[in-house]
Amino acid sequence: MKSITINGSKRETVGKKATKALRDAGQVPCVVYGGDEPIHFNAPELAFNKLVYTPDVHTVVVELEDGTKVNCILQDIQFHPVTDRILHVDFYQIFDDKEVMLEIPVRITGNSRGVKNGGVLRIVTRKMRIKAVPANLPDFIEVDITEMKIGAKMYVTAVKSEDFTILHSDNTVICQIRTSRTAIADEDEDEEGEEGDVPATETDDVAAVKE
Repeated sequence: MKSITINGSKRETVGKKATKALRDAGQVPCVVYGGDEPIHFNAPELAFNKLVYTPDVHTVVVELEDGTKVNCILQDIQFHPVTDRILHVDFYQIFDDKEVMLEIPVRITGNSRGVKNGGVLRIVTRKMRIKAVPANLPDFIEVDITEMKIGAKMYVTAVKSEDFTILHSDNTVICQIRTSRTAIADEDEDEEGEEGDVPATETDDVAAVKE
């Protein structure tokens, strides 16, 4: 997984006045949890652009002026309700030998046979929650839809890996090829009706019930 570096300075005081002064100076107050004790620091607001304003997922190396380096992941971020400026960022420290849970984006690849015949691709799950040691965290989870026919569904079991554990039930649908008025029958089409189809707008829980 890609990693970015955030350069910051340890915060000596964490009161409201000190926090307001930091924000007025274009700095973002931050905390790293997960270690022996929380690490309070601040970093320039611009330093978070590549971390926050992107669909990609990154691990983060926090480098402080005193030489401290902490490997972590973004845990939570607070924005101003009006200006959308970053108000506060929480990180969680990670260790090479300890598994971490993270949401990883799904990347669809391939040109589906069902779509070629007029079917419509519906993506149900755009991010998957997984657990793995940091070295095995993928940048994305690739889903190849090339062989999917009209009426077919792709479940999370199709992308299982020895590198990570998927934290979704086996009947969670990633995507499916729905029929349409312009669709033509696939050759050797399995007899699958639409009765069990799950609309892309439904949540995984609802999809599981309908399954």
